[in-house]
Formats: sequence, C-alpha cells, structure tokens
Amino acid sequence: MTDRLSRLARSWDEAAGGYEAYFVPRFAPWVQAAVDAVRELPDGPVVVPCCGTFPELDLLAPRFPDRRIIGVDLSAEMVRLARRRAGERPMVEVVQGDASRLDPAWSPAAVVSVFGLQQLPDPVTAIRSWYDVLRTDGRLRVLYWPEVIEETGPFELLDKVIGAERDRSWEDALLPALDGAVIERDELISYPMTHPDAATYFDAANHAGPLRALALARGDDYVADLRERYVAAAPAGEWTHRPRARLIAVRKPRSRAGAARPTS
Repeated sequence: MTDRLSRLARSWDEAAGGYEAYFVPRFAPWVQAAVDAVRELPDGPVVVPCCGTFPELDLLAPRFPDRRIIGVDLSAEMVRLARRRAGERPMVEVVQGDASRLDPAWSPAAVVSVFGLQQLPDPVTAIRSWYDVLRTDGRLRVLYWPEVIEETGPFELLDKVIGAERDRSWEDALLPALDGAVIERDELISYPMTHPDAATYFDAANHAGPLRALALARGDDYVADLRERYVAAAPAGEWTHRPRARLIAVRKPRSRAGAARPTS
C-alpha cells in the first residue's frame, strides 16, 4: 500500500464512527438519488466501491432482495461498521480492499458509488476500472463532489480557508475515460443540508470527514489555526446550504457501436 493510501485508510478509520453519525444522515438524499437511478439490470451482483459504512445497503437490499450485494472499502473501521449494518443478510458481503480496482470475477450487473470517487488517488483510472468489470448491459452510477460544489456555504469556505490549489483536471477526463459507454445521465443534483453552526461543521469535517487526512498530514496546530480562521469568517448560528453533486450514469452496451452521448 502506498503512503497516500495508507494515510487515507488511517484517516477514515479514525473518522468512521463520526461519519456514520454526522454525515450519513445529511448525505441520505444523494444516496437515495443514486440508488433510484439503478434499474433494468441484467443478472449479476451489485457492487458498491468506497462503501464506507454502507448506507446504500439499506436501500439496495429491499430493492434487490435476490441479488448478491458487495461493498468494498479501504478502511478497516468503515468495513467493520458496514458489516454491522449488513448483519446476517446472506446475500451481502463487505470486503476490505482498494476500491479503485474491483475483482473482475464479480462481473457486476451494477456498480454504484456515492461520494467516494473524489477521495481516490486516481479517479479517472478508478471510474474506468469500475466500468470495465461490468457485464454487458450493466449500469455504472457514480455520484461525487465536483470541483465547484457551491458558490457560498460551509464547503466553499473550507476550501477558501485551506487555500490549497487542487488539480481537478481529472474531472474533464471522466467521460472520455468511459469511451464506449452509453451516457444515460450527467447532471448536478442539489439538496439542502443544515449544520448547527460553523464550528460544529468544521469539527465534523476534521474528526469525521475528508479533513482528517489533511490533519494527519499537517498536524494539530495547523488544524487549530484553520478552525480559528474558519469560524471567524463564517456566519453565526445555524447554517443551511445546497451543495451540488455530479451524477454520472452509464450503461455498458453490447458493442462500441451502441454508444451515444446524452441527449440533454
């Protein structure tokens, strides 16, 4: 495992319990939208890379009661919580491993990923690998946070305070990487999300979210300074915003000749 992957795994190990408590309820509308986009499948399992604590399972299991459902995550603690959610369901399996490369032997009817793609070291290679393992007529449904999530709000302010320049050129490469796929949907989906106040959101992002990896890399003093500047720049009191996530939905046709661009 590379140093980056090791730090990513450790960060989500530390964040897992808090992520389940704070972010899973807030991300629920987007999870619902991604699962609702999964329909008309061929035979085969449904695979969820970057499953985290596996909130998708609560929606997928009743929709596909006779299908094998497989969750994959790098974090041991996320996997532990996902297995707890799975309980004794005989058709559900949770695997610890690198979610950017799925086992071709699974030959899934669908691959569904919510808010994992942007966390991976090489999102373009990952999305192509997810598509490649699909069986013919299989569906890929990927929902992720794009470069521009919001113009104002807690997410935008955090990026501004951090001030790091990010190379998000990979976003432009996602659809070209899916050469040969039928692009069924490519759209931004927005829902309201509320936080008690700026400090609560920052602490959740730090201890239970994507800021944890940065905190491990830069240290407590760095994060304490970020927090002070973040809270000083944020509005007081309850904070509601409408972040936008990008949904890419594709189908694997029988031949490349069947591929087409979206009509809208």
